[in-house]
Amino acid sequence: MKYELVIIMIFYVLTQLADFILEYSNRRYLEKHGAEIPDEFKGVITPELMERSKNYTIAKIKYGGYSTVCNQLITLIFIFGILDYYNNYLFDRFNSFKDTGNFILGGLIFMMALTYAKTFLNLPLNLYRVFNLEKRFGFNTMTFKLWLLDILKGFVVSSILFSIMIVGAFWLIEKLPDIWWLPVWGFFVAFTIFVIYISPYVLEPLFNKFTPIEDKELEKEIESVLAKGGITVRGVYRMDASKRTRHSNAYFTGIGRVKRIVLFDTLLERLSKEEILAVLAHEAGHCKKRHVFKNLVIFEALTAPGAFIAFLMLEKSDWLTRVFGLTHDTFFAKFILLSFVATIVLWGMPPFFNAISRHFEKQADKFVVRIIGSGEALASALVKLSVENLANIHPQRLYAKFHYSHPPLLQRVRYLKRFQVAEAKKSAD
Repeated sequence: MKYELVIIMIFYVLTQLADFILEYSNRRYLEKHGAEIPDEFKGVITPELMERSKNYTIAKIKYGGYSTVCNQLITLIFIFGILDYYNNYLFDRFNSFKDTGNFILGGLIFMMALTYAKTFLNLPLNLYRVFNLEKRFGFNTMTFKLWLLDILKGFVVSSILFSIMIVGAFWLIEKLPDIWWLPVWGFFVAFTIFVIYISPYVLEPLFNKFTPIEDKELEKEIESVLAKGGITVRGVYRMDASKRTRHSNAYFTGIGRVKRIVLFDTLLERLSKEEILAVLAHEAGHCKKRHVFKNLVIFEALTAPGAFIAFLMLEKSDWLTRVFGLTHDTFFAKFILLSFVATIVLWGMPPFFNAISRHFEKQADKFVVRIIGSGEALASALVKLSVENLANIHPQRLYAKFHYSHPPLLQRVRYLKRFQVAEAKKSAD
């Protein structure tokens, strides 16, 4: 075995071990502190609910562990046992991928077949999560027919979108072999913006029904909150989430003229009017602060040098072919290997993106206090939703930094109160 491959595998094992330690420490911390009811939750959550929340989180940790092991085994078996044979088979069928048209068609088949195989292999895990784990804790409301329909629709939609990306990228690579990294990066940026733009009106309605808020009084108050914040959105919609789950949520979606705020019907049923307005103001804060756009800019700015590195590794070097012992030096097989190595090299990136996301969440929470004048309704809504969703109130600190895109709930509720006090002092001065 080549020493480079030994080094790669050592770092692979280390990253997997680090993930395991984080999950294990989070579970141990939960087992130790899971029964503790913070002052902010007293009178809202019972010891029985805390126990149920702890059990749900542990069940999700176990599921996540099984899922990770299965997916990593699939990856390792494919890379070290199947990839070379698969690459050789398509290499022979498509005349080395070098004839005009063969590169694009061969690449499309190469990538799509792998995507379909992974989707198929993950179906049992998905089925278990929905109809065992989620059902056991009273969250799943989905029928098997609806689950299957979602899978099929998702399969068709992802096939269309992924095919467009592959064909467009490989066409540019074939036409501009010496500088393809830049136009391919630009194409992905444009395509991402296009998908974000059409998603609220083309993609999301394929899976859920979106209707305007029916409560006219609430609608007027929503308009008042948005106007006070100087925010323009295409609409505020109710989503029929209860067809699939009892979980509650809200989100901001779209860019440009198609921006809109979506509230789960489960959320609208469980929260008071003041709490609904506070949650909506939080989502409006994301809109006001242009967080979707900023996330896009940050992500694309980081992927630009990544595209250039990929260009050097795939076009100018046969290092991956030599290290992994491929029979034929093909673009597509090297791309798969580069993706595998990249997951190891970039293992530490999620905490960076999560830190940015948590910062954006704090900004949106501050926006609520400034617009509504108080953070109490949002804090109350967060506590209620955490109880309803059996959220983990006691995540281990390092684990939260790695995996939480939102500040931990207790920290967030306390931060809201501190910020409200700070704003009151500002007003008094």
